[in-house]
Amino acid sequence: MIQIKEISAKETFPIRLEVLRKNIPLPYEFNGDFDKETFHLGAFKNEELIAVSSYMKASNKNFEGNQYQLRGMATLTEYQGFGAGKLMLQKAVQILKEKNTTILWCNARIAAVEFYKKQGFQTFSEKFEISPVGEHYVMFKELK
Repeated sequence: MIQIKEISAKETFPIRLEVLRKNIPLPYEFNGDFDKETFHLGAFKNEELIAVSSYMKASNKNFEGNQYQLRGMATLTEYQGFGAGKLMLQKAVQILKEKNTTILWCNARIAAVEFYKKQGFQTFSEKFEISPVGEHYVMFKELK
């Protein structure tokens, strides 16, 4: 069984480095990681941290209302497809609703677009490049 818990920013770093920044010369510590409004979630299987995600109060000019940005969603390769990402998003939505958040948005890598669509996100932007990571879309989910 997978359990979702709040974790510290530093606990996200090893998985971000392994999954999102492997051989990519970009920082795995994000601007905003330690802000008061930021929170981080971890998915645990048998007490082992297998997936992470971070939620930062950040506005995108294309959306109205109280907004948070999802950043650094990452699951260790051997645990992908077991629902950890979905469970983290469900927990995040609960927390964000308590914070009166109306929009959760992210810059989704092409490989993750279908996952986000299954979680109720919609594509907003045209495809754009984040060098050297690759192509992305802005995606969002209205929280009601």
